[in-house]
Amino acid sequence: MTSCRLCGSADLVGVVDLGATPPCELFLTAEQLDEPELTYPLHLRVCTSCWLAQIPPLITPEETFTEYAYFASYSASWVEHARKFVDSAVERLKPSFVAEVASNDGYLLQHVVERGIRCLGIEPSANVGQAAKEKGVPTLTAFLTPQTGAAVRAEHGPADLVVANNVYAHIPDVVGFTEGLRALVADDGWVSIEVQHLLTLMELNQYDTIYHEHFQYYTVASAQRALASGGLTLVDVELLPTHGGSIRLWARPSGSPSDRVLDVLAREKAAGLHDLSGYAGFADRVARVRRDLLRFLIDAADEGRTVVGYGAPGKGNTLLNHCGIRQDLLAYTVDRNPYKHGRFTPGTRIPIVAPERIAQDRPDYVLVLPWNLREELTAQLSYVHEWGGRLVFPIPHLEVV
Repeated sequence: MTSCRLCGSADLVGVVDLGATPPCELFLTAEQLDEPELTYPLHLRVCTSCWLAQIPPLITPEETFTEYAYFASYSASWVEHARKFVDSAVERLKPSFVAEVASNDGYLLQHVVERGIRCLGIEPSANVGQAAKEKGVPTLTAFLTPQTGAAVRAEHGPADLVVANNVYAHIPDVVGFTEGLRALVADDGWVSIEVQHLLTLMELNQYDTIYHEHFQYYTVASAQRALASGGLTLVDVELLPTHGGSIRLWARPSGSPSDRVLDVLAREKAAGLHDLSGYAGFADRVARVRRDLLRFLIDAADEGRTVVGYGAPGKGNTLLNHCGIRQDLLAYTVDRNPYKHGRFTPGTRIPIVAPERIAQDRPDYVLVLPWNLREELTAQLSYVHEWGGRLVFPIPHLEVV
């Protein structure tokens, strides 16, 4: 990558190099275990002109999202988060037509349908989009482009509210995607985007959220510039706890930034994210996370204790590959998503089984890979305490609870 995908500057500086890993959602079948896997560099850089943190577009969205392994509805807390958003947005904005980009399995729009409000999901993955349709959520199988946005607008009319949760990092063509959002939204409408905040990623060592399908990582400053590139103005921002720390960006075709936008911009500047000072030392902190986790797993193995994983998220596969963890240190991991059962994690080739296996085997430790769902999963895994088992959280630092 020789230039910034947002502003075109050639002034890119390395933040952390995680080596080479396979794409995090390409789970292996048993038949693929004797086949070679493609790996790609995972090197995060930041543009010193617009401060967009980014990795090269080494894979295409089509490779990842044509058939996708992530179904949002398997997280009860995420579905509840979506319900609360819909309740609040409908009460405040009173939309007559809601469009969601990357609508997944209908986890959010199902709440819109329940209210009798006209809506449309735009989801590129046919398999998860089919799950949405089965819930009664109208869904178009497509990637958002300016042309797609214009076509939807022509057929359905402009949307009063356009939602784009956990997708703004997944598209290498930032400008084109933003133009697509602008094509969808009414001239007096609203766009709501949720995306991980680079500020918390840096402060809390959340390096496992760096993987190939995440092409960029936003501060409010870089998001403001990205929105402007497609004809949208950032007018408000909310700081959210989801995914370890996210920002909800509220944008419109016209307007001016609120005091909350100015406050978060000031906070980012104070943290050094509008110059290089805030990025210094991050690679060293990442190395510490790796050493601490490996030391724990090796000591547990030497003591004859059993360790299994909970979850097979994308972030978990970055962590497992960066640390070089194999079955000798992690016997298997479990996941609530049946799509992943009987498959193996990319690169590390750890078996993925149903969650019931934990109660059967009664391991000494459960390594929680989707640490961002800590509250939800601590409740789900409370039964581990019955035999003296303990939960292990690797991020932001190793914690055994």
